[in-house]
Amino acid sequence: MVENKTEVREKSDGPLALAWRRFLKHRLARISMGLLFVLVLSALCAPWLTQILGVSFHDTSAVKLLPPSLKHLLGTDDVGRDMLARLLYGGQISLTVGIISALMSALIGTLIGASAGYFGGAWDTVLMRFTDAMLSLPTLPLMILLAAVDLEKALPFLPHAFVSGNEASMFKIMIIIVFFGWMSVARLVRGSTLSLKEREFVLAANAVGVSNRKIILRHIVPNCVAPIIVASTLAVGGNILYESVLSFLGLGIQPPIPSWGNMLTNSQEYMRTAPLLAFYPGFLILMTVVSFNFIGDGLRDAFDPRFVMGKK
Repeated sequence: MVENKTEVREKSDGPLALAWRRFLKHRLARISMGLLFVLVLSALCAPWLTQILGVSFHDTSAVKLLPPSLKHLLGTDDVGRDMLARLLYGGQISLTVGIISALMSALIGTLIGASAGYFGGAWDTVLMRFTDAMLSLPTLPLMILLAAVDLEKALPFLPHAFVSGNEASMFKIMIIIVFFGWMSVARLVRGSTLSLKEREFVLAANAVGVSNRKIILRHIVPNCVAPIIVASTLAVGGNILYESVLSFLGLGIQPPIPSWGNMLTNSQEYMRTAPLLAFYPGFLILMTVVSFNFIGDGLRDAFDPRFVMGKK
């Protein structure tokens, strides 16, 4: 009797409400969402938190390599900067790179996948062969190669603000990640578009003379939201790892801007004398990536039509 009531309630829910109910049944996804909420909120509130604590992420007046204390809750780094403040501001950079790169990749992949699947023919062949070629490339070595390029010399025609300065390294990393990150979304959206363009509502829109652009944007893409959300969520964790790896190698976010990756780089020489310098950013990278992956798993189950009452 209880199962019948639950089934009736689920059938009466809209698709988003039903997906949300299914997502909440994924215990690890719920825990991960709570953890990410705390991390994102802490990063957003970094200016206020550091002001309340009376610390700064760039102030070097404290004694270096101090252990945790009431003044410096997580101690200080190798030049006397407060570790907690740098972790908070580093979270802003790492999360921004991960999330914005995932959104930009999703946008590019959606446009390519939807147009390839909808128009088909030679256009589909060209776009998908290009996508396959991009997928076959060794991603990390090429990322390292591109990250090592000096934009000021390679692109002298761009404004100075875009190719040099503290923010330029962050923009460069995001562009590199997006360049190698749109392919999976494109393939997913293309597959969904091939099925959707034969559905009755698309055929009816074609029959009444609706333009192809409006059909793609108003009918095809909204019905591909589920795989796009899942793929983008899973991509955020990977993007944060890419940023961390490049920053760890000294090719990513450049000091004095803190990121979890370059904080790991700065801690290499102190692994024995001050291991906490590496533990804090490494632990945050681990927890953030794992949390995004669990949320992606939860969303994948929530949007899966075969998912019924927590079982497939």
